[in-house]
Amino acid sequence: MQLQFIGYVAAALTVSSFLHQVVHTVKVNQMKGLSLRMYGLFFVGTLCWLAYGVVILSAPIVIANALTASFSGAIFIMKLLSVINGSDN
Repeated sequence: MQLQFIGYVAAALTVSSFLHQVVHTVKVNQMKGLSLRMYGLFFVGTLCWLAYGVVILSAPIVIANALTASFSGAIFIMKLLSVINGSDN
């Protein structure tokens, strides 16, 4: 049970740190400093961690990576659209 608690604490810290980046990015609507490749790789990585968490039935891994994949996926799509539209400000 103690290990599970550590997992939940780690998940909360990781997700909350990434949430701040999402809020900031949406608020300032500026994508220029963001790396499309990094967010693409990070998004796929979190999806892999999510799948792994499902397979091993680890709630902290599933919760953290489902949320983080949503956040990183949103930023990835915003960055991709800004590149496609030529408005990569």
